[in-house]
Amino acid sequence: MPHLLETLAARDMVHDATPGLAERLATGPITAYIGFDPTADSLHVGNLVPVMALAWLQRLGGRPIALVGGGTGLVGDPSGKRSERPMLEPETVRRNADALRAQLSRFLDFGPGPTGAVMRDNAEWLAPLGLLEFLRDTGKHFTISYMLQKDTVRSRLDSGISFTEFSYMLVQAHDFAHLAAVEGCELQMGGSDQWGNITAGIELAGRRDGRKVHGLVLPLLTTAAGTKFGKSEAGNVWLDPARTSPYQFHQFWLRTDDADVERLLRFFTFLPVEDIAALMVEHARDPAARVAQRALADEVTTRIHGAGAVARATRAAAILFGAEELAQADAETREMVRREVPEAAVTEAELAAGIAAIELFVRAGLAESKKQARQFAGTGALRLGDRVVEVGDQVTAAEFGAHEVVFLRRGKRQWAALRRESPPSDT
Repeated sequence: MPHLLETLAARDMVHDATPGLAERLATGPITAYIGFDPTADSLHVGNLVPVMALAWLQRLGGRPIALVGGGTGLVGDPSGKRSERPMLEPETVRRNADALRAQLSRFLDFGPGPTGAVMRDNAEWLAPLGLLEFLRDTGKHFTISYMLQKDTVRSRLDSGISFTEFSYMLVQAHDFAHLAAVEGCELQMGGSDQWGNITAGIELAGRRDGRKVHGLVLPLLTTAAGTKFGKSEAGNVWLDPARTSPYQFHQFWLRTDDADVERLLRFFTFLPVEDIAALMVEHARDPAARVAQRALADEVTTRIHGAGAVARATRAAAILFGAEELAQADAETREMVRREVPEAAVTEAELAAGIAAIELFVRAGLAESKKQARQFAGTGALRLGDRVVEVGDQVTAAEFGAHEVVFLRRGKRQWAALRRESPPSDT
């Protein structure tokens, strides 16, 4: 069986590694850690490269440690940052850490046994650490000139860097040395922007404790167009369904450019590289079918949101793009469609009196004016629910039946939801 470095290299997931790592991995499984920033209550897809590295480690017999920076999150890592970030309150860090563990469990088995993943919070050992103890046991092993040579520090000298962030390198080095001593951790992994912090930890463990430990950094992904991977027009693509819906999450991967899809399949799925190569051959025969993008979207969305979400997202897309009729959809798919389209409201009073259907299409943004709406209706382009709307149609409560929402459509792909407003309760 190939070891971790060979497996990741075969998937183009290795940016750099310290000398001797391959030889150490050849001797047997290893314990490794990756740090996770608790400044948000959700991971986003840009975080998934290190998560996949930990997952591969566990699949190959290693023991993963997910280190949540409950202590360092109060300081702030300057890596890749142009300015200092606001510090977080401890309660916010704890709440975010709980959310991150739940998401990591989609990739890692936190069960018992020699390969069971564990989550640690560096606040456990950093919070009680005294300043004098830290300076004596960690600070004295680093010179200012050494620290100034690191890109993460040098890139901030002109814009300004506080002592708090300047010292982050030493705090992360202390983490690595602590995990090496207490957990038997021999490897730290992270993005390529973490190289300076990782090598600082390697030097501290060697100088202070006489331990041989290793580092491996992963590429920072960009698209073929040169843009940072992991963002949509709406910003970050989050794993939390309350931030990015399962439908939009699935669509994000489906929209992957042909030039990027093979690399993303290697990075974000567990498909064997041979299967990915075969998939790309099939994709090349008919790029318009987007079989590679569909495989990518289905694999990643299933892992994050479950197979049911993939089925609903696929069907919702077929409905929204005019390939299927909404009337045949189940309640969960209807709700998914509703969340992805604009929404307008109609009052009970309007329904009781009867309101012109034309007015509702204007209200929902599917026509710019009543005149335009009449023109659309005249060509049979407007639908309310599953029926074609005529120019003089009136809408009453009967259109809703037992539902809170009915759907309006112009043509095959222009949708809106029409919500029936409940009357205010008597209190």
